[in-house]
Amino acid sequence: MKKIDLNSDLGESFGRYSLGRDSEVIPLVSSVNVACGYHAGDPDVMSETVKLAEQSGVGIGAHPGFPDLQGFGRRKMDMKPEQVANMVTYQVGALQAFTSAKKLHHVKPHGAIYNAAAKDHELAVAICQGIYRVDPTLPIYGLANSELISAAREVGLPYAQEAFGDRNYNADGTLVSRSLPNAVIKDPVVIAKRVAKMINDQEIVALDGTKIPLQPDSICVHGDNQAALDIVKQLHVGLAEAGINIQTF
Repeated sequence: MKKIDLNSDLGESFGRYSLGRDSEVIPLVSSVNVACGYHAGDPDVMSETVKLAEQSGVGIGAHPGFPDLQGFGRRKMDMKPEQVANMVTYQVGALQAFTSAKKLHHVKPHGAIYNAAAKDHELAVAICQGIYRVDPTLPIYGLANSELISAAREVGLPYAQEAFGDRNYNADGTLVSRSLPNAVIKDPVVIAKRVAKMINDQEIVALDGTKIPLQPDSICVHGDNQAALDIVKQLHVGLAEAGINIQTF
């Protein structure tokens, strides 16, 4: 039976503001990416999300982003490589401290820094170096076939190639910008069929029809998508029907 890691971006509430249905989603995925207080989240949310994840036995990953609470980390910022590396180290180390074993399962950059590093090799290397400084055995989840994967190989960091069930792709393998109306897919049935086909065919079809080869290790569902819980439930059904087992990377 084929297997795939199913991850979700969670822990993105802040103060009195609640976002997502984390307690319901966590038991249905195999790994989680927890916001580290820069683009979303705060110490209390980080602690609670880690606790819920440990109770469910899922892989706990840090989800570092740009220091941009107002923009939810989706606005690119101009930072020097050493600043990026320090920022990543800071966030990864902070989340790791909340875990019982003081050990994380992976790191997945968030939003604008993730998308920028998919194309910018220098930025991707800086992110990987920031992770490596905390734990050189800590895998990075990066967009399949992107500069994040190349940088991980260069730095000597383990990696998982990630694909997205709820996002559309450009012909170059990057994600369609959220500023466009067709960036996000919301229909759970469509997403489940798309993911099963992606895993079985080892490719994703871009908006213009281009077939992009990929070998996904992990599939992401965004926790801030209002249909996230329905999507994860449908993925369990669709992947089981396709003979694909959900399992931590």
